[in-house]
Order: sequence, then structure tokens, then C-alpha cells
Amino acid sequence: MARMAVSIFDINLKVRAVVVALVAVFVTALTISTAHAQTLTVLHTFTGDPDGQEPIAGVTMDAAGNLYGTTYMGGQYGGGLVYKLTRRGSGWTLSPLYSFQGGNDGFGPEGGVTIGPDGSLYGTATSGGRYGAGTVYKLSPPATVCKAVLCPWTETPLYQFTGGADGGYPTDAPTFDTAGNLYGTASAGGTGNNGVVFRLTPSENGWIASVLYEFAGSPDGAAPFSSVTFDNNGNLYGTTVGGGNNYGTVYELTRSGSGWTESLLYAFQGSNDGLIPYAGVVLDPNGNLYGATYRGGAGDGGTIFKLMPSNGDWTFSVIYSPELQGEGGDAGTLARTSNGTLYGTLATGGDMQSCEEGIGCGSVFQLSPSGGGWTYSSLYVFTDGADGGNPEGGLIFDSAGNLYGTTTGVFGGDGSVFELTP
Repeated sequence: MARMAVSIFDINLKVRAVVVALVAVFVTALTISTAHAQTLTVLHTFTGDPDGQEPIAGVTMDAAGNLYGTTYMGGQYGGGLVYKLTRRGSGWTLSPLYSFQGGNDGFGPEGGVTIGPDGSLYGTATSGGRYGAGTVYKLSPPATVCKAVLCPWTETPLYQFTGGADGGYPTDAPTFDTAGNLYGTASAGGTGNNGVVFRLTPSENGWIASVLYEFAGSPDGAAPFSSVTFDNNGNLYGTTVGGGNNYGTVYELTRSGSGWTESLLYAFQGSNDGLIPYAGVVLDPNGNLYGATYRGGAGDGGTIFKLMPSNGDWTFSVIYSPELQGEGGDAGTLARTSNGTLYGTLATGGDMQSCEEGIGCGSVFQLSPSGGGWTYSSLYVFTDGADGGNPEGGLIFDSAGNLYGTTTGVFGGDGSVFELTP
């Protein structure tokens, strides 16, 4: 199959608009069993009005087991919202915490939220803000205990991107370091409009923004859509969806004096190795990186890859290549257990008759290390019915090993939040 080069101007993920109202929704959990002995429970089904629409990102869990996430659309002003899901008996209560207005606060959050050391939520809005190029925001809970379901949190814009040298259009949640600084990526902006890696440092007068690295397109990459991952030495790792050989890259940022040095770990070839890695990377204790690509591979359904450090260099290998016809493409950021098993979502594939356009509704999968290789298992295939369809975000675990994620439901619905129990 012929493949075209990718630039940040070619990438237009979603264009959406809807206006909805603000209420809390109580949902009785819907449980669906599968042939693989997995039980999927739908914790909430979004309706577009009033509770939001298209949760592109996955969810975040606090110490009490509450789930937090965002929707790209919906909310009181149609620009998406931040929500909380709380367990109530056999069901869950969804509480909208904040609806984006499209002013200085931002609009259309594609990324999820990060729980800060102060208990507040931190995230990015992909557009809006003073200059229309997105924001980094903080959501603070009410100062006093609120016994009602509707208890809006206070939103504070920490930074508003200009779309110029500082970057613009962030698409993922920021990451904290141990000192309380925030790190993230902006998919555009910088001198060549190829995107940047940024840091926000707290001060008495607010947060100070600095650009750690701006991408040049070639050979280092362009358009970083995922946030960064830290190793134990404070080095940063991430991906770009363009640049390199025009098919995306994996990069590392290391401290160098008062600045940062970028190292290109891998540039995708756009063939069996994959292309367009929207998802970020995860690390294992040995320093190996794992990630996923949107397309390419043996069946053009994307790849799951591993990068292994070796004598100052990195060795790339494909550990699984889904076939678009049957198993899907567009894998979200992977989750890894302590025994090395990888879990992820595929936004398409599965039962080819269950979704519009004949590309399938997606699935949840498992990759287990086995005898020097990997064993692939499909844990659940979505039908775009009551269970939702097209999961684009990553997964998280609770302490019992249950998986939580979201579906966007772009073909037949407005998305859902689900739990998958072994």
C-alpha cells in the first residue's frame, strides 16, 4: 500500500461542535460478559446533552477510587468538560466539575487530567484561551465539603499558548516531576511550527513557562501529540506523529547544563515498523520503552513496538502488528503491569460488521511476555451498542487489577466509561 508523508498541517484529528446543559447523571452499571471470561461494565454512557460527548482521553483514579476525565465536546458551552465518577452502591454518579467556555479558560480538551500533589486536577485545553492556541489549566475542589452532587470546581488558567515560539494546541495532560514542575508538549508552534516540549514552574507570582525543546521536523520529529514520560534519572521520553522520515519519531530529552539535549531514538520508516505514533511511551524497570503506532505494520493496522537500550544505542523491534481487518489500528498509550504484561486499546477492528464504514468498533488487548516473545490476547471487542465503541485513550488499573478506560463512540453514540474485570 502506498503511504503519504505526514506533516502537522495534514493532521486534523477531530472537528466537533455541540451545545449541552450542565447536570449530574446517575447510571446503573451495565454488565456484559465475554467469551474470554472478561466482564465489561459500562460505568457511564455519555448522551451529548447534558453530560458531555466524546471522551478522547482515558480516565485518572484518585486514592479513594474516584475516576476523573474529560470530554472533547459537550458541557454547558459545547466546548467539553471535566467530570468525576463516584461509586454509589451498584452504580456510579457522574458529576460535571467544569464546562469550558472558549474564553481564557480554553476549549475542546483532547487530553485527560493529572492529579496534582495538592489534590487539584491539571490538564490542557487544545484550543481557546486568550490567543486561541490552547491552555494549561488547574481545577481546584471547593474549599468546604460539598454534600450536593453538583459542586463545580474552580478553574484557573495557568498558561495560555500564543501559537508562536512558546507552542500551541496541546493535546495531552501534563506530567509532574518530584519538585512540582509541570511538563508537557504542544503539537504546533515553535520557530518552525513543529511543536515544542514545555515546562511550567510554580512561583509566587504564578507559573513561569519555558520551552525545553522545539522540534525542527527533520530529523528529530514534528507534532508531539502525547505528553512526556520520566525515567528515574529525570530524562524525558516521548513521540512525534510527524517529522523524522515523515512518519514520526521517538525521542529522549536529557539535562545538559542549564538546558536540555534531544536525542533521536528512532525514526519510523512507514512500512512494517509502523507510522504516526499518536500514543506516548511507557518504561519498564530495565529502561526499555514500549509504544504503539497508528498505521503501518504487516496489515497496516499499526504496531506495538519496543525500544531497548544497548551500548549507548537503541534497538527497535515490533512485538505485535494488529491487522486492520479483524484486530484494529490506532492503539492508545499502553499500560504495563509489574510482571511485564502490556494492556491497550485499539480504536478500530474487531467485529467488522458491528460499526459503520466496515472498520470495526475496536477492542481491549493484552500482550504477555512468553518464551522470549509475546502472546497476544483480545480481551474484549466493542459492538457500538450499549457497550460503546472506538476506544482512543489508554487504560489504567485499580489495586485489584481491574482495567478502566473510555470509548469515543464516534459512529453510533457519544462514548462511555467502562471497567473490564478479569
